[in-house]
Amino acid sequence: MPGIDPPPEGGIAEYVTALKASERLKDRICHHRVIPGRAAEYGEPARPLSRAVAEMLAARGIERLFSHQALACSLARAGRHVVSATPTASGKTLTYTLPVLEQLLADPASRALFMFPLKALAQDQLRAFTELTSTLPRSARPTVAVYDGDTTPYQRKKLRQNPPNVLITNPEMLHLAILPHHETWSTFLAGLTHIVVDEVHTYRGVMGSHMAHVFRRLARVCERFGAKPTHLFCSATIGNPGELAHMLTGLPVEVVRESGAPSGKRHFLFVNPLEGAAHTAILLLKAALARGLRTIVYAQSRKMVELIALWASQKAGPMAPRISAYRSGFLPEERRDIESRMASGELLAVITTSALELGIDIGGLDLCILAGYPGTVMSTWQRGGRVGRNVRESAVILVAGEDALDQYFMRHPEDFFDRPPEDAVVNPDNPAILARHLECAAAEYALRPGEAYLAPKPVQTELTRLMDSGKLLLDAAGERIHSARKSPHRDVDLRGSGGRYHIEADGVSIGFMDEHRAFREAHPGAVYLHRSVSYVVESLSLSERMALVAAKQVDYYTRPRGNKTTEILEIREQGAAFGARIGLGRLKVTETITGYERRKTRGGQLLNIVPLDLPPLTFETEGLWFEIPRYAQDEAERRLFHFMGGIHAVEHAAIGILPLLVMTDRNDLGGISTPLHPQLGRAAVFIYDGVPGGVGLTRQAYARATELMERTLSAITGCSCENGCPSCVHSPKCGSGNRPIDKVAAQFVLEAVIRGTPETEELFAVETVSTSEEIFGRDQGMATQNDQRALAAPKRFVVFDLETQRSAQEVGGWHNARKMGVSVGVVYDSGLDDFLVFSEERMDELIQALAQADLVVGFNSLRFDYEVLRGYTTFDFSTLPTLDMLDHIKARLGVRLSLDSLGSATLNAAKTADGLQALEWWKQGRIDEITKYCTADVAITRDLYLFGRDNGYLLYRNKAQKVVRCPVKWL
Repeated sequence: MPGIDPPPEGGIAEYVTALKASERLKDRICHHRVIPGRAAEYGEPARPLSRAVAEMLAARGIERLFSHQALACSLARAGRHVVSATPTASGKTLTYTLPVLEQLLADPASRALFMFPLKALAQDQLRAFTELTSTLPRSARPTVAVYDGDTTPYQRKKLRQNPPNVLITNPEMLHLAILPHHETWSTFLAGLTHIVVDEVHTYRGVMGSHMAHVFRRLARVCERFGAKPTHLFCSATIGNPGELAHMLTGLPVEVVRESGAPSGKRHFLFVNPLEGAAHTAILLLKAALARGLRTIVYAQSRKMVELIALWASQKAGPMAPRISAYRSGFLPEERRDIESRMASGELLAVITTSALELGIDIGGLDLCILAGYPGTVMSTWQRGGRVGRNVRESAVILVAGEDALDQYFMRHPEDFFDRPPEDAVVNPDNPAILARHLECAAAEYALRPGEAYLAPKPVQTELTRLMDSGKLLLDAAGERIHSARKSPHRDVDLRGSGGRYHIEADGVSIGFMDEHRAFREAHPGAVYLHRSVSYVVESLSLSERMALVAAKQVDYYTRPRGNKTTEILEIREQGAAFGARIGLGRLKVTETITGYERRKTRGGQLLNIVPLDLPPLTFETEGLWFEIPRYAQDEAERRLFHFMGGIHAVEHAAIGILPLLVMTDRNDLGGISTPLHPQLGRAAVFIYDGVPGGVGLTRQAYARATELMERTLSAITGCSCENGCPSCVHSPKCGSGNRPIDKVAAQFVLEAVIRGTPETEELFAVETVSTSEEIFGRDQGMATQNDQRALAAPKRFVVFDLETQRSAQEVGGWHNARKMGVSVGVVYDSGLDDFLVFSEERMDELIQALAQADLVVGFNSLRFDYEVLRGYTTFDFSTLPTLDMLDHIKARLGVRLSLDSLGSATLNAAKTADGLQALEWWKQGRIDEITKYCTADVAITRDLYLFGRDNGYLLYRNKAQKVVRCPVKWL
């Protein structure tokens, strides 16, 4: 590529030799492995490419396809769904571009959707696609456009009206802008033949669980327009690419994983520094710059990126302009400029977070420095794959941090190279996520009770719950299910779960986070970082779901403190690992944030602990647990070990080492250790998915429980510290400040468990919770305590309504309702099957009629009618068994419906007048007219009550003018 410096003469080899001879670092090199280069392997498609496609490739200097490219293209052209999971820089782009181009050239009415997780990748693809097709005649050239958050409203309208052959977008735009408005995309969707999903390995965990439903919703919409597109995926080298693609889409997917691309010789070095990963990375970068090596440095945090970049600007001399930081938080134009300058060779080094882990084209590089283990084998190879393109010799240097995984690989480097990449995990059945997407799907177009999307049992469970709570509504015929809300999509964060809390500074929203994180990171006094600016949280409103923050320079950071308890709700699997009984199941975790620590930014010194008064945060998730045998606990206590400190240390070490087995970060997990769990009757260590509903992480870990125990013991015994440290048993997010912790006790307990055998008494004789009320809380339809009393089947019920003499405006507001005076009161008595009319002077008789009933039915009676009657009596109306239909319905739907709308849709009976007319009649002395009107309202209310009692729903017309059912529960 023009402008890129050629590799320095003997550059990488000389650099590695000098590093191994360095007085400062040679003794810190734990491992050096040379991965030899390999020659290209070519293949031919099952049938020759079309002439136009072959000529396009030839114009780009491509005469033959690599074997994996040929195989993937052949499968795609045969209509198979395919995932290509080959290393970075192996030419995966052609595995989907070629079959798509061939289809578009054969049928110009065809359309393809390309989806990328980052805007920068979308821009890369736009350039690559445009360059590849530039040799075609303009009239035959497929059109292509990017549709993302930077697309102007004018451009968006043009794209909907005249869609391109290839639309390049991202998950958020598909979820928020295309699926909810699919009818305006009908031309594009009807012609959709291919869906391309790049970097599919990033769709795991919480985001993957969301995307499983986004893809299913997309399939529903495509089916509506008669399209059955072929799905083409690209992935990093994870352990289960085919399974992941299947879990995301529900489709059978062919896997292509053997790469035919050539590669150059690569050096892989593990360095365990004395002075910290950042300091050592700076030394390595300095030596690379002196040799003119094109280098990328990956840091684990924005702070470390800024630290290394600061050195570059101060110490690199004439090299400073050729070095740049790169991370999220930069403006889009800044990131595009850095990418372009790196690809052209103008920049010699870039320091980045994971933002440059994915396949953005920044040209050929010589050296990759990893300042800290990236967290997974997959990510390490993915980042290392950035170097050595065009078969040039390259090197990857892993500089360890103090984290448990970093230190594990420094002690066991061969384990890194021997182990396969991790499996990616998603959980489409996560109830918190599933429920939100069911609402979105119903809002896009009505769900049909028999359709495939609704077939799985977990979907049926959530569907029933959502219909019961009024969030999903059957139409009048009982054949279609509609969303109660027109646009539920914006309440769904594809990268989070649970409710969203907005972060606001000076009246402007600067971000958001899920509820669980908000309690830990946005409590009053917390330091919140955003785009390199520090803010201090001034208040956290639970009702408004908002944290107010103020920009402030501080020299400390905050860490929450708290306590947790867990309850086993359901046992799904059980077994044994060595001498410990183990279980997997559904847990209820209750966490209370009791305060927070303030620690110095430099050195982490504890300044003080500030108490907080926040309500407990309770959520359900999936988790595993180890029961500690009684003999191990008894022996530990006999030897005067700190048993609680020991199992606490086991919990931390197990969570720290778990990413060896599952593709996750320790921050995605939670843990609780207890010397006596009331349901189990003994000590236990719990590890759970730190996301409401769970995402499948601990489910996967449960299958490898024995290995988890062995790895945990190895991490503890292999660390040279005496009392415990961040490399073995300390956790950076421990709510009790890593107290108590006893490393020696942890080692003893684990060794005792591994040597022992499971106790013989019956496994898991524990009581678990399984009723829907305990799982989901009190039924939302039961709005008041009065409602609960009303559920006893009434022998005699009354229905009543009042009309007043004065309006709210005349008495100074609704809070003065007792001053409004009664003009007429009407009661229907089911025992008499008759209507009773009461004038103002007979209010005592009306109240007596209410008090004698088994159930009092009204419409807005709690907030209006009873308040008016309080002007005449001291009677306690809260003692009446009341069903306020308006209150009941609002609790289910979240909106207030009028008596007229319910009566018209359900009974075809509209109101005969309104309250303003009744006030005018009172002034005119037309009491008979008021009585007729009030009696008619009571009759409608009675008939609605009876209809709801007998059918379990009422009907109303929603905002989309569909007549739908509002489920009700009364007897």
